[in-house]
Amino acid sequence: MNENKLNTYGLIHLCIVYVLWGSTYLAIRIAVQDGSGFPPMIMSATRVFAGSLILLGIARFVKQESFHLTRNDTIVLAISGLALWWIGNGLVALAETKVDSGYTALIIACTPIWVAIIESRLDRKRPSFQLIISLFIGIAGIAVLNWPAISGGNIGDLRSAFMLIVAGLSWGAGSVYQKRSDIQSSPEISSAVQQVFGGIALFVTSLLINEPALSPSVSAWWAWGYLIIFGSVIAFTSFVKALTLLPPNVVFTYAYINPVIAVILGFIILNEPITRWTLGGAILVIIGVLGVFKDQQKTMSLSH
Repeated sequence: MNENKLNTYGLIHLCIVYVLWGSTYLAIRIAVQDGSGFPPMIMSATRVFAGSLILLGIARFVKQESFHLTRNDTIVLAISGLALWWIGNGLVALAETKVDSGYTALIIACTPIWVAIIESRLDRKRPSFQLIISLFIGIAGIAVLNWPAISGGNIGDLRSAFMLIVAGLSWGAGSVYQKRSDIQSSPEISSAVQQVFGGIALFVTSLLINEPALSPSVSAWWAWGYLIIFGSVIAFTSFVKALTLLPPNVVFTYAYINPVIAVILGFIILNEPITRWTLGGAILVIIGVLGVFKDQQKTMSLSH
């Protein structure tokens, strides 16, 4: 398959990630908000377990793939699965019990900034002036988004902001680790195995923190099903495929498309407010992320 066709397939998968992951923030909020009856850890655990079973079924019965993992694949997928699903997705679900979906998406939008910092440390390269400025702009955006909580002393919202920053860092670290590792498994099997490891950790965490019994509302069940099919199966597999076909800096452009979709959907469906702090923080975060991409593109052009 020639490079142009690879890029075309990669861009198709990236567009799927753009749209579907932007909507999953809303679905998570519906599933775990007060009164939904779905504790966040068990919601996430059951979601990823169900998604992994579907992916394994597709790999085995549709694509006729044999389920064989090398030792290296198992280690890489276990570590990246814990980073992506246990810490990354688990903390997002936990935070969204308290904060809006659009706000969550905007904090997670800073993930490419964390990725750029991680990669510069791994490559032992001094961050460029543009990267440093972009980092400060992104952090300023986070501060603006949280200014109402900071000025009002709302510790609960600030705790959620911290969890979301850690979630973005973990998702970025797991993605970089996966990208830099030599994975032999197909995207479907890789996605399924990552979700199995992440799901086990989420389930154990649910037991350790003694989450209440399940009593989901109808809307929570619908949101849960949406997350399985469109979030865990379709979008995540497209994300893995996009990572194999496109440069990471292109794939991570989803980070400033997703929050726009999430904010709009949250406003339309859940009447989440769009304040001047939301708009100001969103603009700064997106400018910061865009600056990171520009810096990476400049670095790539110089290396060639």
